Formats: sequence, C-alpha cells, structure tokens
Amino acid sequence: MYNSVKLKEECGVFGAFSLNTPIHDHIYYGLQALQHRGQESAGIAVLQGTYVNCIKDKGLVTDVFSKENLNNLIGNVGIGHVRYSTTGNNEACNAQPFVANFRDGYMALAHNGNLINAVELRQELENEGRILQTTSDSEIILHLIAKYYKLGLVESLKKTMNMIKGSYALAILMEDKLIGIRDINGIRPLCIGKKDDIYYISSESCALDVIGAELIRDVEPGEIVIIDKEGLRSFKIETKAAKMPCVFEYIYFARPDSVLEGMSVYKARYEMGKRLALESHVDADLVVPVPDSGVPASRGYSYQSCIPIGEGLIKNKYIGRTFICPEQKDREIGVRIKLNVLKELVKDKRIVLIDDSIVRGTTMKRLVAQLKKGGAKEVHVRISSPPVKYSCYFGIDTPTKKELVGATMTVQEICDYIGADSLNFLSVEGLRKSVGKKNICAACFDGVYPMEVPKEGNKYLFEKK
Repeated sequence: MYNSVKLKEECGVFGAFSLNTPIHDHIYYGLQALQHRGQESAGIAVLQGTYVNCIKDKGLVTDVFSKENLNNLIGNVGIGHVRYSTTGNNEACNAQPFVANFRDGYMALAHNGNLINAVELRQELENEGRILQTTSDSEIILHLIAKYYKLGLVESLKKTMNMIKGSYALAILMEDKLIGIRDINGIRPLCIGKKDDIYYISSESCALDVIGAELIRDVEPGEIVIIDKEGLRSFKIETKAAKMPCVFEYIYFARPDSVLEGMSVYKARYEMGKRLALESHVDADLVVPVPDSGVPASRGYSYQSCIPIGEGLIKNKYIGRTFICPEQKDREIGVRIKLNVLKELVKDKRIVLIDDSIVRGTTMKRLVAQLKKGGAKEVHVRISSPPVKYSCYFGIDTPTKKELVGATMTVQEICDYIGADSLNFLSVEGLRKSVGKKNICAACFDGVYPMEVPKEGNKYLFEKK
C-alpha cells in the first residue's frame, strides 16, 4: 500500500436525531465526509420502531451502501461508522456499529479511539461468562453499558466511563435516544450540530457542513450528551484529568475544512508552515508541497519566507488511498504513479520541499531523488511537525519503534538517508503555538502520554514487536 508510509487514521462516527425527518441519507453523506478517517469498513444502524436495523460491511461507504439498501434504513434516529482498525483485525465481524439486544432493551454503538485496558476488561467479562463475538475493544464498551444498565441509563454510562481507560468518542443509539460521549482527556474529537429539527453528533465539523448543519460546539471531555424528544441534555463525570486533544488531528488526520476546539484545521496547518519558516529558513527559489498533505503548511512557509510556491509535484487524483503496486516490492513505481515531477518548474531551482510528517522516510527519500532527477539544483526538506519518536496507544496505528526514523536516527542521519541538502522539523513548542493550545497530546513526539500506559517489563502492552 502506498499509504502505508503515513500514520493510519482511526475511525469516524456520525449520528442524527429528528422527531419528524428520516435521517438515513444524512448519515450516509456524513460518513462520506468522514471517509478519510477509515476505509476498511462502514456501517449505519437506524431505529425502526422497537427494532434496530443495521447494514455494515468491509469497504468504503459507496461500496457498502446503495440506493436500495439505504431505503431499508429509513428512521428518525441512527448512527454510522467508518473504520480503520487499531485494535481488532480487519474482519467483517469487527465492522461497526455494534448492535445488541439485551434483557432491558437494545443498543447500537460506534467507537473512535482505543482502550488501553481492553485486555484486562475482556478477561473480566469472559470470566463472568459473557461471550464476546469480535476482537474489537469497542464491543467491550457495549457489554459494560449493558452490565450496569440496571443502575439507569446515565449511571450505566458514567460507570462504564469510570471503567474504561484510553481514548473514545462514542455514538450510541439507546432508548429512542442519540447519545454522544467523549473521553475524559478529550483525546478523540466529537462535536454537536443542528439543522432545523435535527441534531447531529460527528467526529468532525466538515461532515456537518456537507449536510448544511450548523456547528453548535464540541462535546467536552468527560461529557455525556443525550438527545431525545425533550431536546439536548448534558451530564459530566467528575474527573481531574487534563484536557489533551490529539495534536495529530491538526497535523494530518482531520480534514483541513474542519474546526476542532474552535480552531480551523487549515489555519493551524498554515501557522505550522509559518513557524517552520521562522525556525528553519533557507535560501531557496521555490516552495514545493507534497500533495495533498503538505499544501497548507507550504503556503504558510511561502508567506513567511517570501519564497514563491509552485506545484513541483503533480498528483494523480485517480489513484485511491489504498493503491497497491503491481509488484509490492517495487514501491518506487507506486510513488511515481501517484506523484510525478513537473520538470519545467523545478529545473535548476533550489527547492524547499514541505510535508506534514516523516514516519519511515522511504517516500521522502524517493521524492527527493525524483526532484533531483528532474533537474532540481538543491532539495531542502522541511517538516511541519516534530520527528515521530514514540508509538501511539490512543487510536493511531503507528509502526514499530524500530521503523520510526525519528526514533532510530538523528536529524542529520535522516537527512543523509533521504538524500536532502538539509532537513528541519518544526519544534514541539512551535507546534503548540501553531494550534494555540499548551495542553495537547503530543506523545508521539515527546513520549508524554495523557495517562499511564500498561507495561509488561520494559515494553508497553500494545507495543508492536
């Protein structure tokens, strides 16, 4: 996969509630807008009377749903999910939403995030005789809510939140209600929207824009939002946990037209480019972005440095995110098919090549070589985030530590490896200033996790070998 050189996204959740309007098509379009957050599977669950009808399968939103099967999902309240697996295999049984009928009613649940105590909780539930049908940590949340439901809806949700540790943005369908829940650190994003009589919850505001809804606000860390015929109600669990949203949402995962915590994602990326120019100026003739991930930062870099920007790399827009090379070993062909050099623009130029991150360094190495082969006199690489040095355990699928060049090489060694004339990364402090927040989860850069991560000896429990 060409995209394997990037960090993998987590998942996206979307939900809608209306008293009078069928919402199945709203959820479909909302999921399409969130497709960048997961391409492995998609699903929609809708309440129809006392029955929850759910259609889900492996594939993109447009693969899973058709006009015909969408017409079988007509209802006034429902949730949807697009998935990339961080815990659990890419199997059809792990597609979400999860739907369950239990003694006291029904439930459908969609989850974005990752539980760091999933192994412990799974063992406890299985010791109690509960049967878990998937390998996903999301199913654990569903079982816990059902287990404590005798305490009442709100208390069962609070009890579950006190049991689970990690990151989660949840969309839940239960008791004719749409429920949104965000983890106590606010690591994973979740927001509320409204259009006419319809309320929405969504991983990102871009999905609200698509259906013409207004962004009301973000769900707060540790907050439970319940939407029903009475309107919107809010409940919070007591916690001293610090608010620490994932900074990689601003760097790469979220769509640039989304707004997270009151900050435009595009503006944050533009600011990263400006600060990158202040921290690591170089005499050059042309700023060239790596499309599409480096575009906003490159514009900020160009503005701050007064170096003109140009499309030195042309993207083949008909190659999907999951493009597979004819020969998997020949990744160079994959890079050339997706990105080609505009030789007339780069010839005899000193180039500043901008991207948002370097993970393994393999793609950047080939891009630098392509630009030089295309006639570039110099190629100076500038990255609008710090070096990725640590694994994430909160919903991002990072490679093994030995595959992270930021963890195994110095900046100069990386520069030599990719063949650049110079290389600089944005500082962690510059990153914080760019997003306008001191409290962010930047653990993939500095190793400071928002909570203690379980270990076995000297290794983290979920650390890849």
